[in-house]
Amino acid sequence: MRPGLDDKVLTSWNALAITGLARAARALDEPAYAGRAFAALDGLAASVWRDGRLHATRRGREPALAAYLDDHAFLLEALVEAMRARWRRADYDRARLVAEALIGRFEDPDGGGFWFTAHDHERLFHRTMPGHDDATPSGNGVAARALIALGHLSGERRYLEAAGRAVRRFGPAIAESPGGHSTLLSAARWLDRPPAVVLIAGEPTAARAWHAALERRHRPDTLVVDLGPAADLPPELAKGPLPPRGARAWVCRDLTCLPPADDLAALRALVDG
Repeated sequence: MRPGLDDKVLTSWNALAITGLARAARALDEPAYAGRAFAALDGLAASVWRDGRLHATRRGREPALAAYLDDHAFLLEALVEAMRARWRRADYDRARLVAEALIGRFEDPDGGGFWFTAHDHERLFHRTMPGHDDATPSGNGVAARALIALGHLSGERRYLEAAGRAVRRFGPAIAESPGGHSTLLSAARWLDRPPAVVLIAGEPTAARAWHAALERRHRPDTLVVDLGPAADLPPELAKGPLPPRGARAWVCRDLTCLPPADDLAALRALVDG
């Protein structure tokens, strides 16, 4: 007799894999990794998001179980990383939906931080709020880090404020055991020193070349997004007119953008400065 086959798909674990593939695609300039990341992301989006709610698992095409904190947090970070690998308006719109669900359904409105189960989950004897990294990173840490990235990209201060409340909630635990809270510490770093957001737009070939040039150097506090020809952009990402040819980039820090750069050398100087 054949052993039973565990053929369910977990939203949180797939989101972690998508994040890793998208990061590898950028760092190694490997389109195959990006292709696998987007295929998995689209498969999740088509199956585990139903009727305005995220689900934790699926078997075949059928989702099951209301999603937990880790599902929302890891998927939000995967969507942010996907946008950094290749811009798609659908990923931005999905990220905004997941962020709103994360804050609206999981945040503690009194003390800050995110519960592991949603407010409308079945009543439990003990409701947990995980902050310590384990075999997988902390749901609160990933949620805070992803909200900070999306907040600076979108200009939505509510995301930054929710991330700040989460990090402050775990301040005593971080002070007692910093090594066990590295994900929350990475979020705290971005709260103290906000990441730079670089938006590149213009002719696709030129924009891709600028994107690849910036990604050749490890810049952990810089979020580069190649918008390509900048068609169908949300208003908050449309920073100004495009050049008649070539590419143009805007470097934004703490929700304020510098004058645009029209050549790669000037862009590098702005980013590294």
